[in-house]
Amino acid sequence: MSWTKRQFITQAFEEIGLAAYVFDLTPEPLDSACRRLDAMVAGWNANGVRISYPLATSPGSTNIDDDTHVPDFANEAIYLNLACRIGPSFGKVVSPETKLFASTAYSNLVGQTAEPTPELQLPGAMPRGQGTKSWRNTNNPFLNAQQEQVDAGSDGPIEFE
Repeated sequence: MSWTKRQFITQAFEEIGLAAYVFDLTPEPLDSACRRLDAMVAGWNANGVRISYPLATSPGSTNIDDDTHVPDFANEAIYLNLACRIGPSFGKVVSPETKLFASTAYSNLVGQTAEPTPELQLPGAMPRGQGTKSWRNTNNPFLNAQQEQVDAGSDGPIEFE
């Protein structure tokens, strides 16, 4: 089961030293933290870090008790970076360790969600160069055209034998 937005916000408040204070917060600071959480993940989404977080269509359309459906490896990056964002607005100085852990967790998250760079195939109309041995293909002055591969998802291409 994934974390709710409230759980991320509570964990972020705990990280900046306001764990007992969270239960005394009025709905306005919680809503503000929820909007910051939505904006942070929307920014990540724009940068290509997609973690299946339900993005709000408008600031008022978010519910703090919604499930986020993010994978477990993203949890730490979310609440640590949220703590770094909301700390100054509550008069708290975020510790250097929290900033370091937030940066490391975000880097790990980017590594987990990065799409591999697709291989570039040379076209079949590309002339052979000087380094290509002529005895391998005797009468063809051009490179052999690469065949399209059927992609099987994240595991790679399907090989037929």
